[in-house]
Amino acid sequence: MYGRLLNLASSALVAEEFKQESLNFWEEPYQEASKWTPCADKRYPTSLGKPGENNGYIMVSANGGLNQQRVAICNAVAVASLLNATLVLPKFLYSNVWKDPSQFGDIYQEDYFMRMLKDDVHIVQELPLHLKSLDIEAIGSLITDADIVKEAKPIDYIHTVLPLLMKNKVVHFLGFGNRLGFDPFPPELQRLRCKCDFHALKFVPKIQEVGSLLIKRIRKFKYHAAERQLDKQLLGDFTPSISSKENYVERGSSRYLALHLRFEEDMAAYSQCDFGGGEHEKKELEAYREVHFPLLIERLKNSKPVSLAELRKLGKCPLTPEEAALVLAALGFKRGTYIYLAGSRIYGGSSRMHPFTNLYPNLVTKETLLTYNELAPFRNFSSQLAALDFIACATSDVFAMTDSGSQLSSLVSGFRTYYGDGHAPTLRPNKKRLAAIFSENSTIGWTTFEDRVRKMIEEGQRVRVRGSGRSIYRQPRCPECMCRL
Repeated sequence: MYGRLLNLASSALVAEEFKQESLNFWEEPYQEASKWTPCADKRYPTSLGKPGENNGYIMVSANGGLNQQRVAICNAVAVASLLNATLVLPKFLYSNVWKDPSQFGDIYQEDYFMRMLKDDVHIVQELPLHLKSLDIEAIGSLITDADIVKEAKPIDYIHTVLPLLMKNKVVHFLGFGNRLGFDPFPPELQRLRCKCDFHALKFVPKIQEVGSLLIKRIRKFKYHAAERQLDKQLLGDFTPSISSKENYVERGSSRYLALHLRFEEDMAAYSQCDFGGGEHEKKELEAYREVHFPLLIERLKNSKPVSLAELRKLGKCPLTPEEAALVLAALGFKRGTYIYLAGSRIYGGSSRMHPFTNLYPNLVTKETLLTYNELAPFRNFSSQLAALDFIACATSDVFAMTDSGSQLSSLVSGFRTYYGDGHAPTLRPNKKRLAAIFSENSTIGWTTFEDRVRKMIEEGQRVRVRGSGRSIYRQPRCPECMCRL
């Protein structure tokens, strides 16, 4: 779609190969970022603590993949505290999309989770015997996503859920996807959500160990001179260290950029956009929509059609691999940059990735870095594989996303903000602005393209306090979650 720009990018990368980097997107551009430090785990005089009386038990069966379930867990912790209830360790629903039978203990350390939150909320592994025999649905205590509005407020839970809880002593949330808003919200419960996400949820040793091995391979066995909070929180006792027993000649670190390229078939099909693949692509994505998105098909039948050009102009189209490569080239990342690619299979496979790898050949994935046997324990467990991507993205020197609405990108960027000490830059494109830039692809000069892309990214890196209604998991820079020096 952008042959001319790709040629200009290729020439620019050749010209810049042996020059010193003029712009450094490897670093956070604003010192203000380092003034915010983690403190959601600290005790305050206003901390709620566990309630003296207990109104009953809350069960949660969370849907979605790893990252949606992570949000559901921490929202459930907040709701349990809000309603003076005991939380039963959350379960994960089996999905025909994710096809992963993993449960909480397969991904997160159960004892650590319960121990970390023991002063804030009652958590048990199972319902007591006298409640196990109840037919939850028959007594009216089954609460689906249809029963609670998206981004519900605390008062909604007090009016709708609390009476049921007090009557039946148990409620079961089924799905629980995005069913708790961010504002207005009591500050201490907001802090509890942060404590859950950034402190209480630690990956099990099996994931930490292979995650550590993955980071070693990416960095070519070169490490940061000082141990970072980010690494320690995610990898625990398996954190790579230059003081470890292995004898490595080189010190310092091998820098890498992690890229979450959200361009899987489901994303491409749902967007209804054109990606330059002609009639074959159009029919293929239409067929996928009919099978996987029947509700979308029905909605489209009853709504005014939006042109392909308008969809792109509005920033509704996911970035293609070639667009992502052009953005990185415009930012001055050199051809030899080591890039870790996170995510599932890219729609279009190697042919779709060719423009990217032509500009940036040093592209690696967990599948190319780990052996068949090393990956074997995770095969057929998509959430556990996603945990490895989470680790690789969160601990990278630079994290670049192509879709800021992605849960993985949101949670990783929040983790980097919280634990990054102001040294974990994240690159967020504004797809609407980027669409306007790409619309001039047949005439725009490379220098102009560079300038406009760089300004767009730099504006997205400004240090901002979390705005009202914004996700605290994605933007933890606020008094409820972080402390400002």
